[in-house]
Amino acid sequence: MSSAALLHINQVSYRFPRQPQATLTGISFSLAAGEILGLLGASGCGKTTLLRLIAGFMVPTAGTIQLADEIVAGANHWVPPEARHLGMVFQDYALFPHLNVQRNVAFGLRQWPPSQRQERVRQVLELVRLQDYQARYPHQLSGGEQQRVALARALAPKPRLLLLDEPLSNLDSHVRQQLRLEIRRILKTTGTGGIFVTHDQEEAFAVCDRVAVLHQGRIEQIGTPAELYQSPASRMVAQLVTQGNWLSGQRQDDATWQTDIGPIAGVPTTAAVTSKCELLIPQENIRLEADDQGEWVIWDGQFLGREYRYCLGTHSGQELHVRVPQGQMLPVGTRVRLRVKSEGIKVFAAQD
Repeated sequence: MSSAALLHINQVSYRFPRQPQATLTGISFSLAAGEILGLLGASGCGKTTLLRLIAGFMVPTAGTIQLADEIVAGANHWVPPEARHLGMVFQDYALFPHLNVQRNVAFGLRQWPPSQRQERVRQVLELVRLQDYQARYPHQLSGGEQQRVALARALAPKPRLLLLDEPLSNLDSHVRQQLRLEIRRILKTTGTGGIFVTHDQEEAFAVCDRVAVLHQGRIEQIGTPAELYQSPASRMVAQLVTQGNWLSGQRQDDATWQTDIGPIAGVPTTAAVTSKCELLIPQENIRLEADDQGEWVIWDGQFLGREYRYCLGTHSGQELHVRVPQGQMLPVGTRVRLRVKSEGIKVFAAQD
């Protein structure tokens, strides 16, 4: 492990007692100091189990977990959670209802001298922008404010790594968008490494430096948000991280495919893809032009602020979804023809 690495997971597996299949199999990755890694996947893929193994709440069936230069799990060695010097933020805030904000944040600092404890509470409340809320109780705070207090409490003891288990899932959409940017700002300001569990692709991309996509207990792909979006390693990753249209294709030549929306040229592929394939076409790659003779009809449309999202019908009866800039508004029922930009289209082998 590099001397700059904060966390190293090596071939970690876990199987619940009396379960025939492992929940996690052969998980390996490293986390650099100050880096934020997202664990992204559908429910049941093993995200929270992996987080609990790192925290020390569970013991891996196989493999090792190393924090800095210390093995904390595996190789006949196990360090309890309280000795790992980690912070944790849960989706349900887990604040003490009978303690005010100041005492909630100070809870993990009981061994600190009073003057240092008071100063540290002041610092972290200022960091999460709640310095004027010290005397309030959890029931007097909004959900977003409660989660900020939970974040301050987790950061107060200066943990070497912060674990966040779907911390925004109980908040409404507007608060989630604000707080995910705040979480990234706070972690980067303090230089604290983080592991952020979520099932929301947009959330993972907004908060994290890298994202590991989990599927059926394995890491399907790990990389930066741009790498995952631009070069998904599998159909599963592509389905999870992109908003696109899946169309069957028949090869015409090395870079041209016949599809339900006509031939698409300029789409290179790999040798692994034979004559039949599935093309993933990003919604923003399709442009619409009103045409009374057009074969496609706009069935529905939604205004999304900076853009419109339209639903059209294809020859085979599939739904085709298109995103266009705000200025291009077309009424439902309009006949259109399509222009497809080939850049960014991905080709995958057809599924049996």
